[in-house]
Amino acid sequence: MLLRHQGVRVLKRVLRNSGDHVRRIFRKGYPPLCADKHRWEKDMKWLKIRIKTTTEAEDIMVSDMCDIGLEGAQIEDNVPLTAREKEQMFVDILPDGPKDDGTAYLNFFVEIGEDGELKMGESLLHPEAASVISACIESTDADNTGVDRKDICSKEELLRRIEGVIEEEKQYVNVGDGTVTCEETADIDWINNWKNYFHQFYIDDLVVSPSWEEIKPEDEGKKVLHIDPGTAFGTGMHETTQLCVRQIRKFLKNGDRILDVGTGSGILAIIAMMYGAGSAVGTDLDPCAVDAVSENKATNDIKDESFELIIGNIIDDKDVQDKAGYECYDIVVANILAEVLVMLTPEVVNHMKSGAYYITSGILAEKEQIVRDAVTKAGLQVVEVTHQGEWCCVTARKQ
Repeated sequence: MLLRHQGVRVLKRVLRNSGDHVRRIFRKGYPPLCADKHRWEKDMKWLKIRIKTTTEAEDIMVSDMCDIGLEGAQIEDNVPLTAREKEQMFVDILPDGPKDDGTAYLNFFVEIGEDGELKMGESLLHPEAASVISACIESTDADNTGVDRKDICSKEELLRRIEGVIEEEKQYVNVGDGTVTCEETADIDWINNWKNYFHQFYIDDLVVSPSWEEIKPEDEGKKVLHIDPGTAFGTGMHETTQLCVRQIRKFLKNGDRILDVGTGSGILAIIAMMYGAGSAVGTDLDPCAVDAVSENKATNDIKDESFELIIGNIIDDKDVQDKAGYECYDIVVANILAEVLVMLTPEVVNHMKSGAYYITSGILAEKEQIVRDAVTKAGLQVVEVTHQGEWCCVTARKQ
């Protein structure tokens, strides 16, 4: 079941005016947007409201719940990924999920104050989101709902409003069960709770460590990649990332120039620079990569000017292709889905020096041959295929 975080108050207007679903896939446990990170780092009480509905109604219901102060939803459903979403999943690839049965669960979380009253409103949102929301409220008279969200201070009143919204929605959309359950959570720490599940690990002799753990005495002197979860990108734990790391280390020479297509958090390019690469360029479709790469460069003492990030699709965007440059890379690495590699390979050849290596993963073992065929068709020579679990890595060279 996919887990998504959706929307702020402006969602309804965006949906109705543009038809855009404004949907994004996040890792389970990703915290809601907030104005002050430190507020989420202390113990707080939460009321969790869970609504069972349908995928048909989920967007409408999220929007209507925003009108009464539930400004953000955690959505669980089995809606298949779109082609666009699959193209953007360059790291930590999701396996095929169960069949979509039309069921969706919406989870909302409301802070419970020390006085037992519910804290509703924009105070929990990112400042930019809150300012947009406030402007919308002023210009639209709160969508003419006549609801003052700040007057909801008790669980009973909130549940009454929620049930009223669902009853109204039944008149024009299939809400399915429309059942509502709620429970108080025990001091959830949204920012830090995933620290219980992410610990130091190894890619051969490379130590990958989160910021909150001390390096073990026996690992003193080893190379350490410092990275924290919390973005929409990977941490290096996935088999495909590890396959790429091994091949980079095998074929990298000091001073090499690296192109990392679908860089995400920038892990592969950063590791390459840790082992002697002179410079790197990363491309990604997702603007979230800007902050992720910037943070990881700073954490690992990578000079800003030595690793450039380009947002866009190198497969068909001439501006991205020109910015990346032609016939100037010693190693190109792409940890992407096999189907995307088939489209990428004919273009990426243009950016490789003679003798350059092309390291590809994100390839399920049963799809190895289609990548091999794409590489050969593009005029590259396959030099090695490595495997880990159900994944493989195809490494090729330009003659």
